[in-house]
Amino acid sequence: MTVQDICVHLGVSRASYYRWKKNLNQNHSKRQLEKQIGTLCREHKYRYGYRKITALLKVRMLINHKTVQRIMQKNQWQCRVKMKKRKKNGQPYAVAGNILDRNFQSDRPLEKLVTDITYLPYGQKQLYLSSILDLYNGEVIAFTIGDKQDTDFILNTLDQLPALPENCVLHSDQGSVYTSYEYQKAVHIKGITMSMSRKGTPADNASIESFHSSLKSETFYLNSIDRTTTTIVERTVKEYIYYYNNIRIQTKLNNQSPINYRQLAV
Repeated sequence: MTVQDICVHLGVSRASYYRWKKNLNQNHSKRQLEKQIGTLCREHKYRYGYRKITALLKVRMLINHKTVQRIMQKNQWQCRVKMKKRKKNGQPYAVAGNILDRNFQSDRPLEKLVTDITYLPYGQKQLYLSSILDLYNGEVIAFTIGDKQDTDFILNTLDQLPALPENCVLHSDQGSVYTSYEYQKAVHIKGITMSMSRKGTPADNASIESFHSSLKSETFYLNSIDRTTTTIVERTVKEYIYYYNNIRIQTKLNNQSPINYRQLAV
């Protein structure tokens, strides 16, 4: 039967039929788009907001960020990460000047490094994470997990650094381990210039603070993990750092992961 015969049989106009057909195709496209957005949100465990989801979609299609935002809000797929903050303790012994001075922009790899220690109170015992981050691309280039927050702990992290260029700056807070003689001696031997935040000013080391906050928010807090085994805590941290360096895109890196950004620059 022709379309005209069908319309006569059903008692509808041809214009109504074609309008229905157009809407049907549009609704199918919307459902497909919703399915793709939902898949991306689940793959990244609801760590991404609509801007990053839009960036991923733009690799394969033309899409407006407002459309993505509307669909994510409708289905309650928004980013579920809630940042947590902590206070710092410890008295300085020998303090270096604040050479970094909140200038977190770096044009070359290994030019400016930042380091800090964060607590991991989720296992059978208190654990600590010491990490060093390269401000050039936000890559975590060294880290150590341990149950003692002593000088040997941070020296282990320091020893993981590759060969460094001249005038490399390593910035930390004024924690007692960073102001210790042993640490400052090791930094000097490596030819690194030390820089330290002002007392009680965590914003002076905002980049590494942000990374540690993301790590906890996108793993332990996101999955409501308050108590688990030490092994799971260590595995979770190691898997997240791999994800952070190799997979997790960053807006400031043109929606590339840290390692992809560095490789493309080379």
